[in-house]
Amino acid sequence: MNTTTTTHVVVLGAGYTGMLAAIRLARRTRELGVRITLVNPSARFTERLRMHQIAAGQKLANHHIPDLLDGAGVEFVQGSATAIDPVARRVQVDGHGELAYDRLIYALGSGTDTTAVPGAADHAWTLNDPRRAHAFAGELARLAATGGTVAVCGGGLTGIEAAAEIAESHPGLRVTLIGATEPGAMMGDNARAYLHAALDRLGIVRRTGVRVTKVLPAAVELADGTRVDADLALWTSGVRVSPLAATAGIETDERGRVVVDPTLKSVSHPAIHAIGDAAAVRQAWGQIHGTCQSGLPTAAYTADVIAAELRGKPVRPFRFGYFHQPVSLGRRDAVIQFTHADDSPRRYFLTGWAARAYKELVSSSPVPTFKASRRMTMKVQLSTGGRATRLPA
Repeated sequence: MNTTTTTHVVVLGAGYTGMLAAIRLARRTRELGVRITLVNPSARFTERLRMHQIAAGQKLANHHIPDLLDGAGVEFVQGSATAIDPVARRVQVDGHGELAYDRLIYALGSGTDTTAVPGAADHAWTLNDPRRAHAFAGELARLAATGGTVAVCGGGLTGIEAAAEIAESHPGLRVTLIGATEPGAMMGDNARAYLHAALDRLGIVRRTGVRVTKVLPAAVELADGTRVDADLALWTSGVRVSPLAATAGIETDERGRVVVDPTLKSVSHPAIHAIGDAAAVRQAWGQIHGTCQSGLPTAAYTADVIAAELRGKPVRPFRFGYFHQPVSLGRRDAVIQFTHADDSPRRYFLTGWAARAYKELVSSSPVPTFKASRRMTMKVQLSTGGRATRLPA
């Protein structure tokens, strides 16, 4: 491979991981003549971690990808990738024909899955798209004017944060959080108790240990046969990834994520690097689950690996360990559960104003990181996992 003028790296997806990987790689390979192309269907950068705030009616800054890339040395192509030929190393992009690549960074992320439960796609809202989140906020405002019911389906971190945000912003609404597991089940006893006290304070009703089996126009049906009234239903349960990799014959796991080696390269097509939610990444302690906490380190690592390999330098395997579980409980409260590398809870946790300040520090907008990464190598990983990631897999 000619590293002086012809190396072309195509990055698919301009979410948190794709943006960081493209900008960081451009800075680290500036003198090598590497060409980097970032492909994304929209020119707007979506802050996925803050979509629940938009859904509750809050205004966030509007960021455009070309502006964020200004001066970074990355070419932006607005279009959807429709096919990959991993043998010929080409990507078909709607409206732009084929893009040939030497390296491909697959960063297409994930979204909420509405296909597994009847009626979810037709009658429930999701946080997959900022336009839909804005539309949901409008429906919430109209419903709040007369009073009504909202069901948040999914008791994970996204569901908890969305329910808290809605209840705090619209105290006249009856909000029900529905989940197969108890909210905060992954936390220690004390942090979980604080979380439930906060949900009580916000007036959020919980239905736990039961799955939604059907979404109706004004209710959700549960596995025990009961119905929960829902003028609006917000679906936060389940994850789906793009079928693009599997369709192309790239080896994927049962969820469609690209199976990668210890350096985050596709095990079937090593010219493809997969990062974030699109990658099936395994560590000695187990499988990484998709979060921003793990996604950004995969992006930074991949940019550094490509830069090192183009210089003929050796690379070390990716190492990652979880450090915390930050959960916002509206705009004025939060709980932070500190964790072991495998995401199991430690004894230590933060609550109240200290947790809120901590959450804002570690989970605020990634835009400042993108801008700073054009000039310097930013640290984005809190833990490499220590001994837990040095053990044999």
